[in-house]
Amino acid sequence: MLLQGEAKKLKVIIGENDIVYKRPLYEAIVFAAKKYKIAGVTVFKGVLSYGADSIVHNIKVFEINRELPIIIEMVDREERIVNFTEIIVKLLDKSGCGGIAYIENVEVVCYKNSD
Repeated sequence: MLLQGEAKKLKVIIGENDIVYKRPLYEAIVFAAKKYKIAGVTVFKGVLSYGADSIVHNIKVFEINRELPIIIEMVDREERIVNFTEIIVKLLDKSGCGGIAYIENVEVVCYKNSD
């Protein structure tokens, strides 16, 4: 797949303990993106966050119930990212968890596999 120039980045921020279909929500999103053949996806774990519920989530050594933020970023052509957001919304609805998904403009300067 050739991906260069103008593209879109879909960013999804959820909680690390969010579950859908008996698996972590972030994992379900990544495998759905792979099945949909999104060009690339990366998952990050955050250290501090708050969202619509105004509860602060952070990383502390002695905290028993951690709910750290998970950030999922994916890049592809505009029409593919826009269409994939429908799947994201369905997964968030099915999980019953909170989160945010938004799209940003990006400029792809290099996209290639390892030779």
